[in-house]
Amino acid sequence: MKILNYFEEVILFLAFLTMTIIAFSNIVARNMASLSLSFTEEITINLFVLLTFVGTAVGVRRYGHLGFTLIFDHMNPLFRKVFIVFSTLMSLILFGVLLWYGLQMVMFQMDMGQKTPSLGWPQWILSSALPIGAFLCVIRTIQVGIEELKLEKHSVNKGDEAV
Repeated sequence: MKILNYFEEVILFLAFLTMTIIAFSNIVARNMASLSLSFTEEITINLFVLLTFVGTAVGVRRYGHLGFTLIFDHMNPLFRKVFIVFSTLMSLILFGVLLWYGLQMVMFQMDMGQKTPSLGWPQWILSSALPIGAFLCVIRTIQVGIEELKLEKHSVNKGDEAV
């Protein structure tokens, strides 16, 4: 998984760096040369989608998702395990649907030979951010679900502590 961690971090770094350079160049071109680099909007938007989905996968990996644990902390161990499995399955369904429809969209764009409006690049290349990010989210959701179940198995329940 270290290779996947590195891969995710590199994608995030390069996407954010590219977006920053493009935005800065656009500002300089507009203010200094009265030029508008409108074609860069396509790249920025699609990099933002990539950044969002890969960032979501990293957030899942780092347990960075929002959680309200008051009820969870007061559940008995069996209900906690059931809740972990339920939330993992619901996340997998969400990311699985995004992966499925993302792949369908990319294949449709490939079949139709769609090009981006400004740059004329194949649209499927930029749209691949959705299924790639969703696939990473699926992997990380499975990983975190297994880790949470292992932690739950070895956790000490309230009242079971040795005095």
